[in-house]
Amino acid sequence: MDFAAAPSSADGRMGRGDSATAVAIGTLYRDRAARFARERDAITARWNRVANLRLLAFVAAAGCLGWGLWRWLPPLVALGLLLLAGFAVLVAYHNRLDRARRRADGLWRINDEAVKRLARDWEALPLRHTARAEPGHPYAADLDLFGRASLLHLLETVSTTMGETTLRRWLLIPATPETVRQHQIAVAELAPLLDLRQELLLRGRLAGDGRPDPEPFLRWAAGDRWLIRRRALLWAARLSPILLWALLLLWLARLVPYPLWLPFILVNGVLNRLGGGKPYQILARVAEQGGAFRHYADSFAVITGARFTTPALREFQADLTVDGVSAYGQMRRLQRLQALVIPRSSLAYGFVQLLTLWDVHLLAALERWQAAVGGRARGWLAILGEIEALSALAGLAHDNPEWAFPDVDPRAEALEARGLGHPLLPGDVRMVNDVAVGPTGTFLLVTGSNMSGKSTLLRAIGVNVVLANAGGPVCAEAFRLPPVALWTSMRIQDSLDRGVSYFRAERQRLQLGGDAARPVARRDGRAVLYLLDEILQGTNTLERQVAARRIIRYLVANGALGAVSTHDLDLAEPSEAPEIAAAARPVHFTEILTDGPDGPAMSFDYRLRPGIATSTNALSLMRIVGLELDVDEGSVRRG
Repeated sequence: MDFAAAPSSADGRMGRGDSATAVAIGTLYRDRAARFARERDAITARWNRVANLRLLAFVAAAGCLGWGLWRWLPPLVALGLLLLAGFAVLVAYHNRLDRARRRADGLWRINDEAVKRLARDWEALPLRHTARAEPGHPYAADLDLFGRASLLHLLETVSTTMGETTLRRWLLIPATPETVRQHQIAVAELAPLLDLRQELLLRGRLAGDGRPDPEPFLRWAAGDRWLIRRRALLWAARLSPILLWALLLLWLARLVPYPLWLPFILVNGVLNRLGGGKPYQILARVAEQGGAFRHYADSFAVITGARFTTPALREFQADLTVDGVSAYGQMRRLQRLQALVIPRSSLAYGFVQLLTLWDVHLLAALERWQAAVGGRARGWLAILGEIEALSALAGLAHDNPEWAFPDVDPRAEALEARGLGHPLLPGDVRMVNDVAVGPTGTFLLVTGSNMSGKSTLLRAIGVNVVLANAGGPVCAEAFRLPPVALWTSMRIQDSLDRGVSYFRAERQRLQLGGDAARPVARRDGRAVLYLLDEILQGTNTLERQVAARRIIRYLVANGALGAVSTHDLDLAEPSEAPEIAAAARPVHFTEILTDGPDGPAMSFDYRLRPGIATSTNALSLMRIVGLELDVDEGSVRRG
């Protein structure tokens, strides 16, 4: 990678989030939000008028029919029937307007959230996931992958459990370079397809706010069929209602002198008891996911109706139609079947069961669906999850067109980034720097004063590596890295409920990183990329320096790539640790102290500079807050 400056140094500069392109994208979303808001308000006004008209039509129809029947005035009865028909038409039209209103409102919300997402307005941006980082994961908690103001919060434009699960897995488990490349190609094609991506998201949201777990349905779809093993019950349930209704009609027509149909009501009741309520239990379990079926069917319609050129996306489309079986059509059929389930709480349930054994017939139809395509349902939903996850990454690429797709190259010997920034920071405050980590045998040593940007730099490296390993764009002008397994030790916390102290928690994390760096543990061909921020803070300075040097020496010797931030300016002192000094590639941040009319003030430019920091700012901070200490500030500075 051709840098204007040395890889281990950089000129910090303002991020590109305030560029004309970013402003144009923000304007695009605001214009779309305003257009859909106007459309929603216009439809709502019409919806209100129709609501009044349908009420008026119903009252008029009831009055005409009541008065006409009471006085037997046929013209008035005819008018009442005409008004009743008009009421039915208005009800249908009112429902159609309601769907259009909900659609416009959903699109307004999607675009309004996009504006908040661009501004990184985390408090206003809805948080829809509940995932949290597992304590033993090598980097999830340190890099803010989950929760408010997290990477998943930024990418949260999925509407199904499968989409969220797939996206979460991609963030936690690095993909192979081949898979990364496939994701990048698909993301690049989806990025400009704003209408398609928002339509896919909208279809899911219109099905409801919840994300039902599809696993119970998938277990049923691919599992054994209950009714197929009870053919006697099935045929008896088919024959008994037929005989009941045939004999009832013959009796009503006076072709049969006796009510021979009555015993079959008893037979139906016995057959219903023999089922033990199992048919209804299965039906109820399927019916619980009615909203999800609507979403799945509508989402498959969007996917199969698109015209893709990317091989991966075209393959997904092909997999949704196998042997003439369309995922969209089959999910619509399943949706229609589950809509026929009669709740037990309904007053008509018992009556319908005695006359028809409805549950058995409906379960038979569902099991025919299960036999035909039930085994494919899991694969279909997995495809939906993958496309939703790709769409989320595509949204990030669309909103940040100046971000780069990284080059995950097995031949690369170092991580090299030009214009690297933290993707979770707003573009108008984000500072970017050129950074290089590696090659093996070296490490990036980041020093500097408090609040100068050391931790943010390490997290920027880490979060962008996560995005790179998922196949998404990264917050950089250019980014190249070898396949790496990321491991961090930054935000160590004690845990009262697990009985783990701060020192023990950090020791466990460091041990995990050391195990990962061993050659025998690296069986997937990935180098370990470690990011250490102020390690071993829970012990004294001398012991911390000794232990930190041993850890770094071990990682460097085992071929790991890494960056270490520290306040210990003597950590890589040649006279104290010549081998650490030889491996270190030092860079630093610094503060700017000024004396103004209101007293001393401190600011930061977040520019990464070559070399070891020459000062700390703890005593200066004390002066700024009004605590004068009788200490020679120069005695605590190097040099």
